[in-house]
Amino acid sequence: MTPALDPSRLPYFTLLLQQLECGEPAFAEAFGRHVHWGYWSDPSQSDGSVRDFAAAAEHLCQLVCDAARPKDGGRVLDVGCGFGGTVASLNEKWRDLDLIGLNLDPRQLERAAARVTPREGNRIRWICADACELPVGEQGLEEGGLDAVLAVECIFHFPSRDRFFAQAARVLRPGGRLALSDFVPAPPMRPFLGAGSGGLAGNLITATYGTVDSRCSPRSYRELARRHGFRSVLDQDITRGTLPTYPLVAGLFRGVGQGQAARATALLGWLSRLGLLRYRVMAFERVEP
Repeated sequence: MTPALDPSRLPYFTLLLQQLECGEPAFAEAFGRHVHWGYWSDPSQSDGSVRDFAAAAEHLCQLVCDAARPKDGGRVLDVGCGFGGTVASLNEKWRDLDLIGLNLDPRQLERAAARVTPREGNRIRWICADACELPVGEQGLEEGGLDAVLAVECIFHFPSRDRFFAQAARVLRPGGRLALSDFVPAPPMRPFLGAGSGGLAGNLITATYGTVDSRCSPRSYRELARRHGFRSVLDQDITRGTLPTYPLVAGLFRGVGQGQAARATALLGWLSRLGLLRYRVMAFERVEP
């Protein structure tokens, strides 16, 4: 049975879909493909334009994909697939791929399926399911059948990182990789960035970005990896390269009268510039059972 999703859990996706359906050109260019932050190798070269941000979002996608070591003939699952941008990027670069985009929100999957077409030799399917309870059976994901699992800037929405790691371990072959990007707080910020943490900052962030839990430290990720049969192979702090995202996205929200969303985004930018919230790309390799 397809799980039900309360759209209020993802208010920023509701906002983005409204702007995209209205044909708002800046939102279409910024978020029509990817719905995540951008990465600039040299952030001083960012020109502050929407086109520049879209290119940086593609760059971030490539960083996470490269951490998973995709190759021709592989089988890749992208959880929290958004509008299909990561699947589209892989589809454009590699051959003879089995690509699966998974999301709990049918609105996002509908848009992805309408806009991403497999090129000759590749295969794409879309699954509406919970990343912490990956489907099994005829239409599901068999044990040890995947070469890579990706989670680009979405794991903070999951109800349990522990259950997600267990599911990723189940579907990955030995030597396969789980690659993800996440916001990782400095120790003083952890109590304020958990699900239901409340307070002015917590409520402002939740009102825009939904229920998030960004309390997982690098040490906690390493412990998760060991517990579920992974070894850590990459932990890259790219915070500085993401900083131009915040004023650009805040400005887009402000331009359509979404002052609260603009303030929430600006707050995240302030925390990032102070080093209290770090953006990391991590990869974990499935070891032999």
